[in-house]
Amino acid sequence: MTDASPTPATAGLVRRLLALTYDSLLLLGVAFAYGVVVWALRKAAGDDLMEPLSGVSGALGLLFLWLALASYYVLCWTTRGQTLGMKSWRLRVESLDGGHPRAWQAWLRCLLAPVSAAALGVGYLWCWFDRRHGCWHDRWTETRVVVLAKERKKPGGQ
Repeated sequence: MTDASPTPATAGLVRRLLALTYDSLLLLGVAFAYGVVVWALRKAAGDDLMEPLSGVSGALGLLFLWLALASYYVLCWTTRGQTLGMKSWRLRVESLDGGHPRAWQAWLRCLLAPVSAAALGVGYLWCWFDRRHGCWHDRWTETRVVVLAKERKKPGGQ
């Protein structure tokens, strides 16, 4: 007995980058909200708000910002398999068994995707040469990004 549903195609680089662009607009709002919280905490503590954070406080500020932004991805990937940008472009992240990524895979993707980009983008361009069309962070986290089939319209406009 064979499965009638075809295996979803692996997402190409352009579609991935377009979804990332959509998500970056949403993450800009998250970063702004984070900045407001940091500003309010500094104001309540009596800090000079014109002085930038530096040293340990600056490093912690960046770490907490990264955690806030990465949490968006981890929450979306582990619950639905896709972010809002990915939903717009009909993409889904899944583990190699076809299910949603586990929390460790999602957090590791958040750590390693910037490494793929920081290596002059070679980690992303790798999907053009990989037989499974995976980027470096896909391979390292045992995940893949697939293109979902278009939803068929029901007769009668429902």
